[in-house]
Amino acid sequence: MTGLGLVSLFADMVADGGKALYGPLLGSLGASALIVGLVTGAAEATSLLLRLVAGPLADAKGNHWSWTIGGYALTAVCIPLLAVTPSIGAAGVIVASTLIILERVGKAFRSPSKSALLAQASRAIGAGRGFGVHKALDMIGAVSGPLIVAAVLAWRGQLWLAFAVLVIPGAITMAILFWLRRTVPNPSVFDPAASESGHEAPKATTKSGFLDLAVGRDLPRSFFVYAVAAGLISGGLVSWGIVSFHLQRAGMVPLALIPVVFAGAMGVGAMAALGNGWAYDRIGTKVLLIVPLLTALVPALALGDSLGLALLGMAVWGMATGIQDSTIKAVVAKLVPQARLAGAYGVFAAIQGVAALVGGIVVGALYDVSRPWLIVVVAVGQAVALVLLIVTETRAARTA
Repeated sequence: MTGLGLVSLFADMVADGGKALYGPLLGSLGASALIVGLVTGAAEATSLLLRLVAGPLADAKGNHWSWTIGGYALTAVCIPLLAVTPSIGAAGVIVASTLIILERVGKAFRSPSKSALLAQASRAIGAGRGFGVHKALDMIGAVSGPLIVAAVLAWRGQLWLAFAVLVIPGAITMAILFWLRRTVPNPSVFDPAASESGHEAPKATTKSGFLDLAVGRDLPRSFFVYAVAAGLISGGLVSWGIVSFHLQRAGMVPLALIPVVFAGAMGVGAMAALGNGWAYDRIGTKVLLIVPLLTALVPALALGDSLGLALLGMAVWGMATGIQDSTIKAVVAKLVPQARLAGAYGVFAAIQGVAALVGGIVVGALYDVSRPWLIVVVAVGQAVALVLLIVTETRAARTA
């Protein structure tokens, strides 16, 4: 678990160090708010939808390390390459958009297998705690990466150099991964039950076809109700690309301080992930009812004209992000059989991906047209998500 956490720490230095500047970078290359929303939404959708393929394949083959290493390699390469985009003229926005999306392809390749490994490792200490601790290490990297690029911007004031320095944590990420792969070649050792019995963790059944596995036809209805709720939350959570674009365009935060604001939000997210994970292990899915409320507050606070409210909105955004990427995922391991974990995470992510793409387009378009309507649309979506979470929690209580 610690090894995977360190991988996520250094990889998030790269991913979130770059993500902190996506909005300003695309804006400097000539992109509008709609383009920023489209690119960031498409990137998240790509990351999530492709897990429909990666999850079932990983379940069927059991080669979780290969998917994990390949996925992290794309992140380690694509984000530092964004350093070249300011110097290639009109093609810059196209190349930058492509690299941002390709980085999320890497996320798609690695996430189902990494989540399955983490779910196995966390069985000995509790799913909520396991995912929470892992997310906290994620968040340490997510704080460190933006602070690194902020320091580079304060020192030299050059976007390209801020992206270029991220090659260092990217190299460290890959070194740790190869060491872990050599040290623990068989992922089944992460499962205490499998280790005690001397058998490998079970693979997905071969009785169902690939398409059946990819769309989750064998998964319980409660899983899909929960996945739709999580998708509405993902689609309604305004992307950092839009928020950072707004902060720079409104002149509220200097470019060099935008990654610092992002780092602060990630720090809040780390604490929220730990606290919510701890609470989940004790009182169950009730703790998730706060997430739609947090998500609905973000556009009203973060996209206004007051710096104080915008910073408060960033703290709320960080809380919603931290819980969404930790405890919300932990519930999936409770709703589906262990042998279908990677595939279930793929289906879960795909539903979130469709919502992220639609949400990114809608938010980007409404930002330029009417921010009050943006706030209303997000609030309505979160009200529906809240109802679905209550349904999930009620059913879970009945079957407990």
